[in-house]
Amino acid sequence: MNGTIRVGLVSACLAATIAVGQLTPATALADEADQQQHNVTYRARVDGVSRGLTITYNISDTEVETADPTILPGQTFEANAVLADPQKAGMEISIRWPYTANLHCEILVDDVVAAQADDFIAPRFLPQSNDPGYGVMPCGGQLANAAAISAANTPPEPSEAPPPN
Repeated sequence: MNGTIRVGLVSACLAATIAVGQLTPATALADEADQQQHNVTYRARVDGVSRGLTITYNISDTEVETADPTILPGQTFEANAVLADPQKAGMEISIRWPYTANLHCEILVDDVVAAQADDFIAPRFLPQSNDPGYGVMPCGGQLANAAAISAANTPPEPSEAPPPN
């Protein structure tokens, strides 16, 4: 009888140890999931003849990278990044006036298409100063420093002359 009680106590202790051991890794896994990094692949394609192609994309949650590739129609530009927040995967493709082209972008997060966009940039005879977004196609999330990029693309306001003395 003593042997049966001992086996029962050992079994109960072993079960309690296993249960506590399973709780600790689950908590650790939850913390690890919160800090998980995501592989992001940016792809851009331009079908048409255009110069001044600029591709801007998030390389971290707070930084962007700009590329000025020379690609022929049908070729694909590809770049990779690692982001903590996959919602921040975003890019912009732009071409300069007076060129016209079909623009295409894809953003893959952990090898799954998270965003894609297509746009046709129509020809214009004159540059449009009242349309700063002409020739620009956003894709995915907002760029990390969108305010800085917008300020850089906005012409400065004319300054007032100082009053005469």
